[in-house]
Amino acid sequence: RAAASSAGAPEEGPPGGTAGTGEGMRAAAGLSRLLLRLPGAAERGRGSCREQPPSRLLQPWLAGCRGFGGLMAQYSTEQRGRLHSPDYRLYFKNSKGKYISPFHDIPLFTGPNEVKEIDAKRMKLSESEVVLNMIVEVPRWTNAKMEIATKEPLNPIKQDVKEGKLRYVANIFPHKGYIWNYGAFPQTWEDPHHKDDNTECYGDNDPIDVCEIGSQVRSPGEVVQVKVLGLLGLIDEGESDWKIIAIGVDDPESQKIHDIDDVRKFKPGYLEATVDWFKVYKVPDGKPENRFAFNGKFKDKAFALDIIKSTHEYWRALIHKKTDGGAIKCTNILVGTSPYCCNENDAQAILESVRASFCAFLPLPLNKSHQWKHTDIKCTIVI
Repeated sequence: RAAASSAGAPEEGPPGGTAGTGEGMRAAAGLSRLLLRLPGAAERGRGSCREQPPSRLLQPWLAGCRGFGGLMAQYSTEQRGRLHSPDYRLYFKNSKGKYISPFHDIPLFTGPNEVKEIDAKRMKLSESEVVLNMIVEVPRWTNAKMEIATKEPLNPIKQDVKEGKLRYVANIFPHKGYIWNYGAFPQTWEDPHHKDDNTECYGDNDPIDVCEIGSQVRSPGEVVQVKVLGLLGLIDEGESDWKIIAIGVDDPESQKIHDIDDVRKFKPGYLEATVDWFKVYKVPDGKPENRFAFNGKFKDKAFALDIIKSTHEYWRALIHKKTDGGAIKCTNILVGTSPYCCNENDAQAILESVRASFCAFLPLPLNKSHQWKHTDIKCTIVI
């Protein structure tokens, strides 16, 4: 767990503070060699906009721009501002190098009919695998609460700010940061005007959240093709906040994991840890424990797909100005039937208004990734 903590939170440094000592340097070097042996580690180090030394595996996303190989080569990201600062933004580009909105322009479905009406019957076929695009906001084992900025033009990824402070999730022992690759499905929206019959709560005004449980540690802004396994119904501060459980189709275990029961079989304890994490992750900030729909029981793939279908339909109403989106920015360049659709020059102008920032490996401020919580007891783990 200690090794995983260091590997999984690359942007925040080793929690024990020994990196400056000979022992810490030896440990980091050994960890780098270990990471190079992990499946997919070499592949994840490729495709960035400049060559990176092997030690960058400990800090995989401080580059100013980044492309992703394999199936996701059609998308890349560009960083503006410094990581862990209020002006940090991660913008998205398509295969032509044009700026796009990850919220609106990246399709939910990966197939040729991805932007057409969802076939509910096809989604319910147990023998059919429905592959969706997931946008990674927070890599596993990291603490910074990154999210798609729904209220900014082109919807870049930024770090959430509350009461003037950058947000981090605490380490609730024995968990280190987020325990999955956390992100969202594009072209979905939990409508704050709709009261769900299951939760009796209104939507949280965000794209639907995804917990990707594969073995890889993903990168911020990575677009991952996933298959849906099930769903957890979180009620977060009185709002419906569905959590989709999914696995990347490129993960070795995806060939044997097809539904929520397979997660219990092949990853015992993972679902229980997920419920525990969502229940208490806000407690260190002085908030009460979260509640769940269905008494915290997971729903199966068919139920999850129905929820995704409904959030996609809410998004379609939003992007076509058939519902009140409030402060949400719907600027896009690919949804031609949307009144918010703009041209590539307009999208470029939006980016020109954002101050460019160069890559810089700067010391990061102390944050919650350096701390562990035992309910109300704080301790530090030293590697």
